[in-house]
Amino acid sequence: MKRGKLIVIVAPSGTGKSTLIKKLVEDIHVLEWSVSCTTRPRRNGETNGVDYNFMTEKEFLTRKENNEFIEWAKVHSNYYGTLKQFVDEGLEAGKNLLFDLDVQGCDQMKKIYGDEANVIFIEPPSVEELEKRLLKRATDNRAVIEERLNNAKEELKRKDDFDYLVTNDDFNRAYSDLNAVVTKILEGK
Repeated sequence: MKRGKLIVIVAPSGTGKSTLIKKLVEDIHVLEWSVSCTTRPRRNGETNGVDYNFMTEKEFLTRKENNEFIEWAKVHSNYYGTLKQFVDEGLEAGKNLLFDLDVQGCDQMKKIYGDEANVIFIEPPSVEELEKRLLKRATDNRAVIEERLNNAKEELKRKDDFDYLVTNDDFNRAYSDLNAVVTKILEGK
């Protein structure tokens, strides 16, 4: 069986990454969403093994201590992580796995999988435009927006460290570019 592909999307908050990924998964049916593990409570409508692999904090920490995670983080007092076994078994089964990770998660993925991890960085047209998008979204207060902007500035310093770069200055063009990159990866070019 042909080994699957590993595709990782990384972008600062507010770049439009989630919308681009959603359309990508709708259009390219051979992509399989990577199911992360979390200790946060399951929300209404979420399915274990589909949305997340839900586990207790004790189980998560035991697996972390056993080095079973490729990457993990504690976010808002809950743990999130990607199990190496899940990725290895998926690749061996020929699955084309799609990930949405932060810069640190991408670094860990590259450390373990090297060139097999295809990382696509999505950038906003400018920090000013990103700030406008975050303000327009109106989901966060000014302090949170400032934190997201500061994080974005740091992440943007790393944009050339990854395999591919897509600029989301226009959704349709950015999606077309992202789709072309993913198609190229899947075709092995």
